Amino acid sequence: MSDSTPLLDWLQNWYAQQCDGDWEHEWGVRIATLDNPGWTVKIDLEETDLEEHVHPRQDINRSTQDWVWTWTAEKTFHAACGPGNLAEALTVFRTWATTIAAGAEPETRAG
Repeated sequence: MSDSTPLLDWLQNWYAQQCDGDWEHEWGVRIATLDNPGWTVKIDLEETDLEEHVHPRQDINRSTQDWVWTWTAEKTFHAACGPGNLAEALTVFRTWATTIAAGAEPETRAG
């Protein structure tokens, strides 16, 4: 699927591709709200093609309502963002994941 695919359609497809009868029982995608206000996203990378790749922390701070922080830690993609930045945060994940799938050379975990 290309970047022209609607974002939620792409995420749903990515999730469905991970579901193999086992993965979905242990791992998944979680989107929740923050009280400051904003959103938090956690996408499990364990047992996916992304599990050994690193998304270095990126902090974009435009204002108290307009911000996006993304990173990977412990085989999980994390995002936290302002109340109007959920699509931007998910787009960061899509861009990172599709870059890896296309065979680009992202940073990988040492060891």
